[in-house]
Amino acid sequence: MNLPEGFGVIFDWDGVVIDSEDFHRRSWELLQAEENLTMEEGAFETSFGMRNEQIIPNVFKWAAPDDSDSIQALANRKESLYRELIRAEGIAPLPGVVALLEELATAGVPTSVGSSTPRANIDAVMEVIGVADKFREVVAAADVTQGKPHPEVFLTAASRLGCSPENSVVIEDAQVGIEAGKAGGFNVLAVATTHPADDLSAADVCHPNLASVSLSTLLALVTT
Repeated sequence: MNLPEGFGVIFDWDGVVIDSEDFHRRSWELLQAEENLTMEEGAFETSFGMRNEQIIPNVFKWAAPDDSDSIQALANRKESLYRELIRAEGIAPLPGVVALLEELATAGVPTSVGSSTPRANIDAVMEVIGVADKFREVVAAADVTQGKPHPEVFLTAASRLGCSPENSVVIEDAQVGIEAGKAGGFNVLAVATTHPADDLSAADVCHPNLASVSLSTLLALVTT
């Protein structure tokens, strides 16, 4: 198959490859209990897709914005709790993920993860679900300085893949990620795995999950 020059596909991680919402919620709740902290109602939902450096001081208000040591300590503990839950209980890829990754690999399409998730979390899940060899690159929290909705994570992934934003597709499940993709000049396909489709209208197209998405679906976004 002839692919457009500079074509690539960048996958957000949480909510696109795996449904990790409950694991993240529970790890934050475990940390909250350990540290005797409080969280406003709805704060977790607001935080989804953001970096911990944004969440802890600005959304949960568990540390002052300039208290980097406390923010990092809380973030490290939360992610350790998350990995403990994943390894103890296991997790499965969302519908259609493996089939799409295999189709893209067969066609020689370069793929990357582009996520605000810590790399250790991504590696832990890849071990469990067996997709480590399906991604050419992984761009995670430590690889960028600015979180979504800034497009740095996706632009970094495209650069590493040697792809051009206008001929690439970002796959996202959250509004903040869609904003980041569009800000970077990417075509954006949304999946309504975490939020209802009505909340994802800024994307170019929205699917219930990746079970209905193929290489042809993605190519249509860059050739129309």
